[in-house]
Amino acid sequence: MFTKTRSSPVKPSASEAIANTIGEPPSEQSLLPLPNTPHAPEAVGAPGGAETRAEHFRRKALRGRLYGYAIAIVALVAVLIALAASNTAHVKVNWLVGSSRVSLVWLVLAAALLGWALGSMLSARLHWRTRAPRAPHRTGS
Repeated sequence: MFTKTRSSPVKPSASEAIANTIGEPPSEQSLLPLPNTPHAPEAVGAPGGAETRAEHFRRKALRGRLYGYAIAIVALVAVLIALAASNTAHVKVNWLVGSSRVSLVWLVLAAALLGWALGSMLSARLHWRTRAPRAPHRTGS
């Protein structure tokens, strides 16, 4: 059973309202940077959960990027399925010491994975070789 009760908001007197609005200016320590998360106003404790226009745009842009990534992944999976379905024929692969017959789709996927792995290792190696020099480690005196 639902009942409706009417209540009127309690309004503070004029002196209380003025006393609540006049205070010390915010100090440097009380200002917190907004984190780059979708729940930034709640995390910082913004009054009433208010969201600025820039925060709103940032949240919507993040959602758009995530949808874009999801669509790209679905498209990539669809292309891989189409590749596998259309390349089921067996091909002859000549090795240095012999030859074998392999399904074309497995040959293409193995070559792609091998190229990705070698490229990642080469990129890591070049990054390690060309990084900025480190400061010498100081020992305690």
